[in-house]
Amino acid sequence: MPVAREPSVAKVIELIGSSPKGWEDAAKNAVMEAAKTIRNIKGVYLKECTAKVENNKIVEYRSIVKISFVVDKEI
Repeated sequence: MPVAREPSVAKVIELIGSSPKGWEDAAKNAVMEAAKTIRNIKGVYLKECTAKVENNKIVEYRSIVKISFVVDKEI
């Protein structure tokens, strides 16, 4: 017989992470910063990559990410 699961609710937020190294590092930075104040992070979706350019060189990579997490239930 299947085990009944309590319904859960997830929330999605959008953040922009940055890094001088690359887009992957920028996305990691966004997740690490979010984890400082958000519990139960379950996934990240890379929405868009952009970069800041100065003197014809990329000086900052930016990753726009959507982070999903399970909302805590009040008891």
